[in-house]
Amino acid sequence: MKTMTCKQLGGACNKTFSADTFDEIVTMSKSHGMEMFEKNDKSHLDAMEEISVLMQDQSKMQEWFNQKKEEFNAL
Repeated sequence: MKTMTCKQLGGACNKTFSADTFDEIVTMSKSHGMEMFEKNDKSHLDAMEEISVLMQDQSKMQEWFNQKKEEFNAL
């Protein structure tokens, strides 16, 4: 089992997520992000804005995603 924080995954806090696979961590992070979005948490909304800018360029988004996956695999 590996653990990453919200911040390590592009978020805004130190909440931890633990899972056996990167896909599981991503799912947990997305769920947390939706919860923070519903709570209108400013720091998380700002982090989401940064990710949405990345999403505009598919190659940059894929590079970012691959980097996070490599971080997970290195744990």
